Amino acid sequence: MTTFLCRRLAYTIPILLGVTIIVFLTVKLIPGDPVALLAGTGASEQTKEALAQRLGLDRSLPVQFWQWLSHAITGDLGMSIAQQQPVFGMVIDAFANTLILAVYATVLAMVLGLLLGGLGALRPDGIVGRAASVLSSVGLSAPQYSVALILIVYVALTTNAFPVSGMADFGEDPGVLATLWHGFLPALTAALVPAGVIARTFRASLLSVMSMEFVEALRARGLSRTRVLAHAVHNTTPSLITMTGLQIGYLLGGVVFVETIFNWPGLGLLLFQSISSRDLPVTQAGVLICAVSFVLINIIVDMALAMIDPRVRTS
Repeated sequence: MTTFLCRRLAYTIPILLGVTIIVFLTVKLIPGDPVALLAGTGASEQTKEALAQRLGLDRSLPVQFWQWLSHAITGDLGMSIAQQQPVFGMVIDAFANTLILAVYATVLAMVLGLLLGGLGALRPDGIVGRAASVLSSVGLSAPQYSVALILIVYVALTTNAFPVSGMADFGEDPGVLATLWHGFLPALTAALVPAGVIARTFRASLLSVMSMEFVEALRARGLSRTRVLAHAVHNTTPSLITMTGLQIGYLLGGVVFVETIFNWPGLGLLLFQSISSRDLPVTQAGVLICAVSFVLINIIVDMALAMIDPRVRTS
């Protein structure tokens, strides 16, 4: 296991280096001049040049990248151009809120995905199974923006059962319950696409396992339907772990629309605001955190697979 982990971490280093280069260059392609935006419309050229020199934006791209990377390795992500605050604290606070929403959405996605996928696999030709398959397809293809607006109009505003924006303080009493209450609609919106993916993956995996010879052998031995199903579900665990890990990474980086619509103070909302204001240090740090989180989640998934399937360690 140690050798597998070391080999996996060694593969991760060039991936992370490539991610940092792509993040840096992509953010530089965002239209607009942050110096002109920060200096104001009436600023002179001398003022803009002095500001660009102070921010380090007058240097060449390789020099800017090296300075940014060398500082980022030590945890120094710079200062926000728009808010004049340390970027690290802003990004970490926002990422913690996004992590809460992502975990909440993952739980909902797992419950919905396993339920729909299981029904679709156990009754593939029945009405229930077909309905489950249709619902999983709808969840997979439903636009998050439209789903969010529908939930706000027809659930939050009509019934007043849930708030439409904001987040309760997770650390206060009863912060956990209040956070779950505030986060239900955004988590449900974010969970629909992952739920559809998990449902289709679980359905396909369970159907494949149920057609294997060992399932027939278990039935021939007289095991109950419940025990046979438990063995079959156990054999779908590797594919479920892989797909769930990918969906968590998707949720950490793909909830920009959800957080913006529901005004959830997470990394997605922070990225939207920083891109709008051309706050390059915040944008770079936010995208970098999303990318690194996705890579780390893949490592965790690989470790989990290696623990339950020794064949992965030698692959």
